[in-house]
Amino acid sequence: MLKLKKVAVTGGTASGKSTVCKVFQDLGAIVIDADSIVHKLLSSDTDLDQQILRLLGNEVLENGKLSRRRIADKVFKDPEILHALEKLLHPAVLREIDQAYKAACQNGKTGLFVVEIPLLYEIGQDASYDAVIAVVSEREKSREWFCSSGHSDEEYERRMKRQWHPDEKARRAGYVIYNKGTLGDLRRQAAELYTSLTLKNG
Repeated sequence: MLKLKKVAVTGGTASGKSTVCKVFQDLGAIVIDADSIVHKLLSSDTDLDQQILRLLGNEVLENGKLSRRRIADKVFKDPEILHALEKLLHPAVLREIDQAYKAACQNGKTGLFVVEIPLLYEIGQDASYDAVIAVVSEREKSREWFCSSGHSDEEYERRMKRQWHPDEKARRAGYVIYNKGTLGDLRRQAAELYTSLTLKNG
């Protein structure tokens, strides 16, 4: 039986990570998204919710629930509060990823287990993966994509400042996808890399 290879997809904000992961998923990979895990954790009634509420206060609530938008508005303006929030969230996210990987292995899954994780290097988790893919795009192109989804230039800059420079991520990664052409070009690169990783599996 082939080993279930653990692959991380990382990169800067709006670099094209999700598109690459969607191609992998369509080709048969199991794909987990760290941001989606955060959304699930914030939407559930858990001890973590209460810890976040104690840290950030009631102003991050909307209709009685934690609001990701309100949380982001607050923490990205204050590095100390952001760091404190990450100390709560990151261990919980990593546990969810680990549980999903173990469940996939126990279910006899084979091929690639792919995790989209923007802050992979920032939280020192790169050694936990068999392969790391960095998706790199031109800064202005990423900014345009990010802002087209309703975010501001200021928010883009705040998010990028808390991340490693994309070139450094590319230097450290085992594989790099350069998102500098069309959407079709990005998908083609992703499909080719998927094939390469699958052939090297086991």
